[in-house]
Amino acid sequence: MIIKKTRHVKLWLLMVIAVVVWTIGTGFYRDLSAKSEDAYEELKVFSDVIELIEREYVDEVETKELIQKAIQGMVHSLDPHSSLLPQEAFEDLQIDTKGKFTGIGIHITMQDGFVTVISPIEDTPAYKAGIKARDRIIKVDGKPTKDLREAVNMMRGPKGTPVEVTILREGVKQPLEFELVRDVIPIQSVKSIILKPGYGFIRLSNFTGTTTAEMEKALRKMENAKDPLKGLVLDLRNNGGGLLNQSLKVTDLFLDEGKILSIKGRNPKNIKEFNASVSSIKRSYPLVVLINGGSASASEIVAGALQDHKRALILGTTSFGKGSVQTVETLRDGSGLKLTIARYYTPNGRSIQAKGIEPDIFLKHSLLDPAESRGKEEGLLKEKDLANHLEAEPNEMQDNEDEDDNEEDKEQKEKSRRREVDFRVGPLKPETLQSDNQVMRALELLEGYEIFKNFKS
Repeated sequence: MIIKKTRHVKLWLLMVIAVVVWTIGTGFYRDLSAKSEDAYEELKVFSDVIELIEREYVDEVETKELIQKAIQGMVHSLDPHSSLLPQEAFEDLQIDTKGKFTGIGIHITMQDGFVTVISPIEDTPAYKAGIKARDRIIKVDGKPTKDLREAVNMMRGPKGTPVEVTILREGVKQPLEFELVRDVIPIQSVKSIILKPGYGFIRLSNFTGTTTAEMEKALRKMENAKDPLKGLVLDLRNNGGGLLNQSLKVTDLFLDEGKILSIKGRNPKNIKEFNASVSSIKRSYPLVVLINGGSASASEIVAGALQDHKRALILGTTSFGKGSVQTVETLRDGSGLKLTIARYYTPNGRSIQAKGIEPDIFLKHSLLDPAESRGKEEGLLKEKDLANHLEAEPNEMQDNEDEDDNEEDKEQKEKSRRREVDFRVGPLKPETLQSDNQVMRALELLEGYEIFKNFKS
């Protein structure tokens, strides 16, 4: 009886492994069965390990959970950006890229062990009810909030449904109760403001499905203003990326011809070039693009293309250096597989993987703590600091001279992160921008260009 059960478990596990590997779509299992008996033997060893754990481990374990963790370990060992996304995480990713979700409308983070409001989103249920930045959310519908993901899931729900939020507020002795009705919350990725007549500022925080439309709307408003647009500052600082097609479309708003991006992968279907098209609106005014160590992936595509085409001057500090392309495949159980399929290259053929975009004018950010003076630029991790990161080219090796962070560096990074999160999600305020040395330097460059343009040779 035991022998039969063992054989059944082994057969079942091998079938599961075969289905999982086939579902990934790499053709790996087909190659194994045809060419690699050694690798097939390793799969049988894997099934033996699962069986031993099921039979002998001190506590009962779920086979499905073990296999999912094994897949996660296998995929994540490839590079930092490949991973198995459980159904919940996959749904969150889809929400982030769609450009809207249903909830109460707040940016939150974990701070000092509490789910803390960074800022309410304007014209949302939370904003209208009077929830404020730094409020601590201790309960949702009477249930304590223990971690960030749980709190997010509790506050999201169908449009029109009620939710009760309990918060602690500094200076108020008793907890405050808020009765809110969930609504559709747009994820605003583009914010704009006029720095001074004729000079605009756009902050692009990420690339969602609505980013290009938001960008075009902001540009039209500035271009049709009383004072003609003489120059634009495009802020890509701390923009972690997003949808590839949106970064291409945003870049295309400022280019009429030439290559924007090329991607090269091992599979021939992942070798592509993307080119600019003639725009219906001619935008000849000068651009200054701001980047820093938090500018990654899609934002680096925009900065790199505009830099190579001499269409924009890049100001700030070296970008993150994520020059790889990921695709997300839906698996049969509702989870997703995010897999790195290619490296991308700027129009001039530069791979920025683990290198980043170097600005034309290097200028540090005054809002950040001076951790940079100790060689830790901006207190931000870069792609080259991540374990298992890809190199700029296949088989290329790079020296990593960064040392491990000490406690002081970690504290500085956390302070910088909090400031940057607040700066990124908060409303655009003229007084904040006026104290931002990178924005003011960009404005000076645009004004200087306008003055020199009118000089006679």
